[in-house]
Amino acid sequence: MNIDLTGKLALVTGSTRGIGLATAIGLARMGADVIVNGRETASVTEAIAKLKQAVPAVKTHAAVFDLGGAEGCAGLVAQFPEVDILVNNLGIYEPKPFFDIEDADWTKMFEVNVMSGVRLTRHYLKQMLDAKDWGRVVFVSSESAIFVPKEMVHYGFSKAAQLYIARGAAEQTKATNITVNSVLPGPTWVEMAPVRLAARAKGLGTTADELAARTFTERRPASLLQRYATPEEVANLICYVCSKAASATNGAALRADGGIVTNPF
Repeated sequence: MNIDLTGKLALVTGSTRGIGLATAIGLARMGADVIVNGRETASVTEAIAKLKQAVPAVKTHAAVFDLGGAEGCAGLVAQFPEVDILVNNLGIYEPKPFFDIEDADWTKMFEVNVMSGVRLTRHYLKQMLDAKDWGRVVFVSSESAIFVPKEMVHYGFSKAAQLYIARGAAEQTKATNITVNSVLPGPTWVEMAPVRLAARAKGLGTTADELAARTFTERRPASLLQRYATPEEVANLICYVCSKAASATNGAALRADGGIVTNPF
């Protein structure tokens, strides 16, 4: 199985921590050069240090841009006009009752989670196609795109939109060596998970530990994994889809959701 990415340049958006950082490390281990993206210089510098600690020989590039708006995306594209691999990982997450979600919340969720991927894919996929060479685009969606989360409908909406955009973009790649796919993680224990759980627990009058346990007894009882995935477990699938071994996988929505979505198709 050919997973060698030596000589390939990968851009992973939102790659200073969590699934993004784990994906950057995974791609580096496969030989790719990696563009690390985040909003702050300090966080990008720290992430690059972690990347080099994990893969000393990796060649890295810093991309300090807020991709939650058109200006940041334009700045990144100007600095790095060509890549071989684009992983649209950037995303925000906000539990909020439906009737409390204001227009600004919907707009922000759409701008960050959806339009960042649209803007970058519009540029980089065209660049890949114009080069008539090889390329990979991956959207990091969520099981919430299918299993609609009543506690954050606007988040589920944004993740569902990603699936349609990825499939539509894949339609542009017929008879090429370029693919566009989506990966759907389930609940994943990232660095911010304890903070998010603590905040939600306080509002619900319970503890973070109790709320974490209820994730799989109340919120996601269909889970076959019955635990949070690690960022590395999700990144493994993303990295495979980015590899040369995944050449026949295109226009697909691949799950790393632990079996939460019961539809087998």
